[in-house]
Amino acid sequence: RGKDTTAMATLGGPPQKAEAELAPYLPPRRSAAGTFPHSVGNILPPGPQPLAWGTSQIRQHVAAHSYPLVHMFVLGIDPGLTRTGYGVATRDGGRIKAIAAGVIRTTSTDTIERRLATLAAELRAVIAEHEPDSVALETVFTNRNRQTAMSVGRASGVALLVAGEAGVPVTEYTPTAIKLAVTGSGSADKAAMQQMVARRYGLVEAPRPADAADALGIALCHLQSINLKRSS
Repeated sequence: RGKDTTAMATLGGPPQKAEAELAPYLPPRRSAAGTFPHSVGNILPPGPQPLAWGTSQIRQHVAAHSYPLVHMFVLGIDPGLTRTGYGVATRDGGRIKAIAAGVIRTTSTDTIERRLATLAAELRAVIAEHEPDSVALETVFTNRNRQTAMSVGRASGVALLVAGEAGVPVTEYTPTAIKLAVTGSGSADKAAMQQMVARRYGLVEAPRPADAADALGIALCHLQSINLKRSS
């Protein structure tokens, strides 16, 4: 039970741990400077880029140097009672980057109230750690399985509550809108979504389990939506 971050390490934390966990998802290094392609390269000071920088430090650096770029951190959430995927992404100029992704799991033998409490606590921890500017949430859709739809609805309610407590605005997207934004087709299957999430973020392969990759896709959908609104 709890947060499973094996899908993709955050760029914060011990460099050795972050490097080891990110390795399966990153392209080969471009130089021997010790810099990951996914570190926030063009807004950090010259020289080797520290993996220990978190979103708060990045924000402070951007503010101190008056960068003209819009730098927004988005937390994408793929809600579910058994597994809730989360993905943190940002737009650095014209490039979208994945910061972290993972899955929050609850134990099926626990009572429903305990499982929802676990989910709420873990989502609070994710928001406290990454301090997103916005939350993007997949909306509950009609499912032939009433039990599944009810479980997703409860998890969505928890996500909305936690975001509201933190004062973070939430935008909801339908599954069709998310697929369309990520793949160009509103009827894309799971495999196509996984492939395009990896390609759009420049990863060697999509993070696993699929819930984490789906959450990054939701974050991507929101970042694109914000960009379209700014350019219109």
